[in-house]
Amino acid sequence: MAQNPYLLAADNKPELLPLLRENPSMASQQDEHGYSLIHAAASYNHLDLLRTLVREFSVPVDLRDEDGETALFVVETVEAARVLVEELGLDEKIKGSEGLTAREKIEAEEEFPEVAEWLKAREGGASGVNGHSNGVNGDSAAGLPPVPQGLSVTMGTMNDPAEDGPGPNPEIRRLIDEFAARDDHDTPEAQAELRQLIMQVISGEELSGDRNVRARQD
Repeated sequence: MAQNPYLLAADNKPELLPLLRENPSMASQQDEHGYSLIHAAASYNHLDLLRTLVREFSVPVDLRDEDGETALFVVETVEAARVLVEELGLDEKIKGSEGLTAREKIEAEEEFPEVAEWLKAREGGASGVNGHSNGVNGDSAAGLPPVPQGLSVTMGTMNDPAEDGPGPNPEIRRLIDEFAARDDHDTPEAQAELRQLIMQVISGEELSGDRNVRARQD
Protein backbone atom coordinates (compact mmCIF):
# COMPACT_ATOMS: atom_id res chain seq x y z
CA MET A 1 0.00 0.00 0.00
CA ALA A 2 1.38 3.39 -1.00
CA GLN A 3 2.34 5.65 1.88
CA ASN A 4 0.42 8.91 2.25
CA PRO A 5 3.02 11.68 2.15
CA TYR A 6 0.70 14.16 3.89
CA LEU A 7 0.33 11.88 6.90
CA LEU A 8 4.07 11.27 6.90
CA ALA A 9 4.65 15.04 6.88
CA ALA A 10 2.12 15.64 9.65
CA ASP A 11 3.90 13.10 11.87
CA ASN A 12 7.37 14.05 10.60
CA LYS A 13 8.08 10.41 9.85
CA PRO A 14 11.64 9.50 8.81
CA GLU A 15 10.25 7.58 5.82
CA LEU A 16 9.16 10.82 4.13
CA LEU A 17 12.47 12.19 2.89
CA PRO A 18 13.67 8.94 1.28
CA LEU A 19 10.28 8.72 -0.42
CA LEU A 20 10.61 12.27 -1.76
CA ARG A 21 14.16 11.68 -2.94
CA GLU A 22 12.91 8.73 -4.97
CA ASN A 23 10.02 10.83 -6.31
CA PRO A 24 11.07 14.52 -6.13
CA SER A 25 7.96 15.75 -7.94
CA MET A 26 5.88 14.49 -5.03
CA ALA A 27 7.29 17.25 -2.81
CA SER A 28 5.25 19.92 -4.62
CA GLN A 29 2.08 17.90 -5.10
CA GLN A 30 -1.23 19.07 -3.64
CA ASP A 31 -4.35 17.12 -2.77
CA GLU A 32 -7.81 17.90 -4.13
CA HIS A 33 -8.11 20.83 -1.70
CA GLY A 34 -4.72 22.29 -2.51
CA TYR A 35 -3.22 21.03 0.74
CA SER A 36 0.50 20.46 0.41
CA LEU A 37 3.47 19.10 2.32
CA ILE A 38 4.62 22.64 3.03
CA HIS A 39 1.24 23.41 4.62
CA ALA A 40 1.51 20.25 6.72
CA ALA A 41 5.07 20.97 7.84
CA ALA A 42 4.18 24.55 8.80
CA SER A 43 0.99 23.58 10.58
CA TYR A 44 2.64 20.88 12.68
CA ASN A 45 5.73 23.03 13.38
CA HIS A 46 8.19 20.67 11.68
CA LEU A 47 10.72 23.40 10.94
CA ASP A 48 13.56 21.28 9.57
CA LEU A 49 11.16 19.58 7.18
CA LEU A 50 9.88 23.00 6.13
CA ARG A 51 13.39 24.15 5.30
CA THR A 52 14.18 20.93 3.45
CA LEU A 53 11.08 21.11 1.27
CA VAL A 54 11.97 24.60 0.08
CA ARG A 55 15.76 24.36 -0.07
CA GLU A 56 16.33 20.79 -1.24
CA PHE A 57 13.17 20.06 -3.20
CA SER A 58 12.51 23.62 -4.43
CA VAL A 59 8.90 23.62 -3.27
CA PRO A 60 7.50 27.13 -3.80
CA VAL A 61 7.25 28.69 -0.36
CA ASP A 62 4.13 30.60 -1.49
CA LEU A 63 2.23 27.48 -2.61
CA ARG A 64 -1.50 28.13 -2.11
CA ASP A 65 -4.42 25.86 -1.28
CA GLU A 66 -7.94 26.02 -2.73
CA ASP A 67 -8.69 29.07 -0.57
CA GLY A 68 -5.66 30.91 -1.91
CA GLU A 69 -3.90 30.56 1.42
CA THR A 70 -0.19 29.95 1.90
CA ALA A 71 1.38 27.88 4.67
CA LEU A 72 1.58 31.05 6.79
CA PHE A 73 -2.20 30.89 7.25
CA VAL A 74 -1.93 27.57 9.12
CA VAL A 75 1.06 28.16 11.39
CA GLU A 76 0.50 27.82 15.13
CA THR A 77 3.82 29.13 16.45
CA VAL A 78 5.93 32.25 16.04
CA GLU A 79 8.90 30.01 15.22
CA ALA A 80 7.15 28.52 12.17
CA ALA A 81 6.05 31.98 11.01
CA ARG A 82 9.60 33.28 11.39
CA VAL A 83 11.07 30.41 9.35
CA LEU A 84 8.57 30.99 6.53
CA VAL A 85 8.93 34.76 6.41
CA GLU A 86 12.47 35.55 7.53
CA GLU A 87 14.37 32.44 6.44
CA LEU A 88 12.46 31.26 3.39
CA GLY A 89 11.22 34.63 2.11
CA LEU A 90 7.45 34.15 2.13
CA ASP A 91 5.56 37.42 1.61
CA GLU A 92 3.32 37.82 4.68
CA LYS A 93 1.14 40.33 2.80
CA ILE A 94 -0.32 37.68 0.46
CA LYS A 95 -4.11 37.58 0.73
CA GLY A 96 -6.35 34.54 0.47
CA SER A 97 -9.59 34.31 -1.50
CA GLU A 98 -11.43 36.00 1.40
CA GLY A 99 -9.28 39.09 0.96
CA LEU A 100 -7.47 38.62 4.28
CA THR A 101 -3.77 38.31 4.98
CA ALA A 102 -2.54 35.51 7.21
CA ARG A 103 -2.27 37.94 10.11
CA GLU A 104 -5.81 39.19 9.61
CA LYS A 105 -7.26 35.69 9.44
CA ILE A 106 -5.31 34.38 12.44
CA GLU A 107 -6.30 37.49 14.38
CA ALA A 108 -9.97 37.06 13.47
CA GLU A 109 -9.97 33.41 14.54
CA GLU A 110 -8.36 34.32 17.90
CA GLU A 111 -6.54 31.00 18.18
CA PHE A 112 -2.86 31.93 18.04
CA PRO A 113 -2.57 35.51 19.35
CA GLU A 114 1.24 35.43 19.59
CA VAL A 115 1.52 34.64 15.88
CA ALA A 116 -0.92 37.44 15.03
CA GLU A 117 1.01 39.88 17.22
CA TRP A 118 4.34 38.93 15.65
CA LEU A 119 2.98 39.43 12.15
CA LYS A 120 1.28 42.68 13.14
CA ALA A 121 4.52 43.99 14.60
CA ARG A 122 6.35 43.21 11.33
CA GLU A 123 3.76 45.25 9.46
CA GLY A 124 4.51 48.16 11.77
CA GLY A 125 8.23 47.96 11.07
CA ALA A 126 9.21 46.26 14.34
CA SER A 127 8.81 42.72 15.58
CA GLY A 128 6.84 41.60 18.55
CA VAL A 129 7.04 38.27 20.31
CA ASN A 130 10.66 37.11 20.39
CA GLY A 131 11.37 39.20 17.28
CA HIS A 132 13.58 42.06 16.18
CA SER A 133 12.97 45.72 15.56
CA ASN A 134 13.91 47.33 12.27
CA GLY A 135 16.35 49.62 13.97
CA VAL A 136 17.88 50.77 17.22
CA ASN A 137 19.02 54.37 17.26
CA GLY A 138 18.91 54.33 13.47
CA ASP A 139 21.00 51.16 13.03
CA SER A 140 19.45 48.29 11.09
CA ALA A 141 18.80 45.17 13.17
CA ALA A 142 18.83 42.95 10.09
CA GLY A 143 21.15 40.00 10.51
CA LEU A 144 21.02 39.90 14.31
CA PRO A 145 20.57 36.41 15.78
CA PRO A 146 17.10 35.41 17.01
CA VAL A 147 16.32 35.99 20.67
CA PRO A 148 16.47 32.71 22.63
CA GLN A 149 13.17 30.95 23.20
CA GLY A 150 11.57 31.99 26.47
CA LEU A 151 12.91 35.55 26.34
CA SER A 152 11.31 38.65 24.88
CA VAL A 153 13.11 41.81 23.81
CA THR A 154 11.38 45.13 23.25
CA MET A 155 13.32 47.69 21.25
CA GLY A 156 12.61 51.34 20.67
CA THR A 157 14.14 54.76 20.50
CA MET A 158 16.30 56.10 23.32
CA ASN A 159 16.56 59.56 24.77
CA ASP A 160 19.79 61.49 24.51
CA PRO A 161 22.22 59.89 27.01
CA ALA A 162 23.26 63.38 28.06
CA GLU A 163 19.73 63.87 29.40
CA ASP A 164 19.31 60.54 31.13
CA GLY A 165 22.82 59.89 32.46
CA PRO A 166 25.41 57.33 31.30
CA GLY A 167 24.81 55.68 27.95
CA PRO A 168 24.75 51.96 27.12
CA ASN A 169 27.58 49.86 28.45
CA PRO A 170 30.08 49.65 25.53
CA GLU A 171 31.27 46.23 26.73
CA ILE A 172 27.75 44.79 26.45
CA ARG A 173 27.36 46.28 22.97
CA ARG A 174 30.71 44.80 21.95
CA LEU A 175 29.69 41.34 23.18
CA ILE A 176 26.36 41.49 21.33
CA ASP A 177 28.01 42.68 18.12
CA GLU A 178 30.59 39.88 18.31
CA PHE A 179 27.87 37.33 18.99
CA ALA A 180 25.88 38.48 15.96
CA ALA A 181 28.95 37.94 13.78
CA ARG A 182 29.41 34.33 14.85
CA ASP A 183 28.73 31.63 12.27
CA ASP A 184 26.94 29.50 14.85
CA HIS A 185 24.74 32.17 16.41
CA ASP A 186 21.57 30.17 15.69
CA THR A 187 22.73 26.88 17.27
CA PRO A 188 21.23 25.74 20.59
CA GLU A 189 24.59 26.14 22.32
CA ALA A 190 25.07 29.69 21.08
CA GLN A 191 21.48 30.57 21.93
CA ALA A 192 22.03 29.29 25.47
CA GLU A 193 25.12 31.46 25.74
CA LEU A 194 23.20 34.52 24.55
CA ARG A 195 20.37 33.72 26.97
CA GLN A 196 22.85 33.63 29.82
CA LEU A 197 24.30 36.97 28.73
CA ILE A 198 20.88 38.61 28.53
CA MET A 199 19.87 37.22 31.93
CA GLN A 200 23.06 38.63 33.43
CA VAL A 201 22.25 42.03 32.02
CA ILE A 202 18.66 41.87 33.28
CA SER A 203 19.72 40.79 36.77
CA GLY A 204 22.44 43.43 36.92
CA GLU A 205 25.27 40.98 37.39
CA GLU A 206 28.81 42.14 36.60
CA LEU A 207 30.06 40.72 33.31
CA SER A 208 33.49 39.15 33.37
CA GLY A 209 36.07 41.36 31.73
CA ASP A 210 37.80 38.44 30.05
CA ARG A 211 34.62 37.00 28.57
CA ASN A 212 35.11 36.17 24.91
CA VAL A 213 32.46 35.45 22.32
CA ARG A 214 34.15 32.79 20.25
CA ALA A 215 33.57 32.08 16.61
CA ARG A 216 32.77 28.46 15.80
CA GLN A 217 35.80 26.34 15.05
CA ASP A 218 35.15 24.06 12.08
